[in-house]
Amino acid sequence: MDNKWFSRAETSADIPAIRDINLAAFPTPAEADLVDSLRADPTAWIEGLSLVAADETGRPVGHALLTRCHIGTTPALCLAPCAVRPEHQRTGAGSAAIRAALGAARSLGERHVVVLGHPAYYPRFGFTRASDHGISLTIDVPDDALMALSLDTRHPLPGGTVHYAAAFGI
Repeated sequence: MDNKWFSRAETSADIPAIRDINLAAFPTPAEADLVDSLRADPTAWIEGLSLVAADETGRPVGHALLTRCHIGTTPALCLAPCAVRPEHQRTGAGSAAIRAALGAARSLGERHVVVLGHPAYYPRFGFTRASDHGISLTIDVPDDALMALSLDTRHPLPGGTVHYAAAFGI
């Protein structure tokens, strides 16, 4: 399914399209604003970890973003937001962007990723219940919605509380 999508790191020319993807995919501008805030935060933004899935014309239709967070004091990445234009949802565009983002993170030597999302969707990428690893949040969320992934099996997931970039507000 993913093979019809070309995934790549965002370029400056993609920034308006990424904002449009998030505006189209979510009911409020909160996620689009979050991406803009994260992009402006040098402590959160990591060049090369904002990935788009583009169609055959090169037009971005999906987006996945990884930014710096910490699990306790251990550097990690947060996968959020992930968005696909409504007319391209359920076509593999989101999966293509997420797989590309995780691959890019792995190639940069990153070790751990957390995601707060749908428990039926993210396990396909290797995410497991974070609480099984002693990972928690400072807010109440369903236990199966917070998930974590080790990108390098030589470095197991650390336990601790997830500390997100300031833009997340938690």
